[in-house]
Amino acid sequence: MKIGIIGAGLIGGSLARHWVKLGHEVLIANSRGPETLRELAAETGSKAVTFTDAVKGVDVVVVSIPQKAIRDLPKDLFANVPKDVVVIDTGNYYPVRDGSIPELEAGMPESEWVATLLGRPVIKVFNNISFVSLREKTAPRGTPGRIALPVAGDPPAARAKVLQLVDALGFDAVDAGGTAESWRQQPGTPCYGQDFDAARLKQALAEADRSKIPQYREAADSGLKQYLASLQKS
Repeated sequence: MKIGIIGAGLIGGSLARHWVKLGHEVLIANSRGPETLRELAAETGSKAVTFTDAVKGVDVVVVSIPQKAIRDLPKDLFANVPKDVVVIDTGNYYPVRDGSIPELEAGMPESEWVATLLGRPVIKVFNNISFVSLREKTAPRGTPGRIALPVAGDPPAARAKVLQLVDALGFDAVDAGGTAESWRQQPGTPCYGQDFDAARLKQALAEADRSKIPQYREAADSGLKQYLASLQKS
């Protein structure tokens, strides 16, 4: 499979490493240009390209950038990308980092907002797992306690394809429903940042309370503030 990754951060880089090892052709791009990705490309076995080339002739596109940066992507980036190309959104909204986004503050699911800006449906996955767990805790199918990841988005055929990708990567894949249900895995929700197995993940998704999204977001934002403060001290 040919996979384009937009965003060369900890999640995007970890996915590139795994997928190259699994035999996929991986293209990786960032906002600063291919020349800034030579080291990562050499390390992962991926190919550094421009945004435009990252979506050209691929089977899957992964968008793994800060929520605020979605607005800065080329407006016509997906204009000539076939409709059957699956678009994955790994992003999360943190007001302390992204600034206030009115639509999200009003309750729109994050991935619904991303899909609106991209002009394409997206599948939300890899957003609730730390890069350390993503990089180091893959396991063969059937392994007791294998980490499970929620996969939410539309259309169902695209979601099914991503469910298979997640399983092949080394995680149990849990169908979390359409884009309208993707809020259940946003920052601060019961499943966020937890390395649950499939049974516990399904329970956590069910326990999520939409009326508590502001509290979930505030807790996640507070956690990020503390993390950023610790980095400044170190």
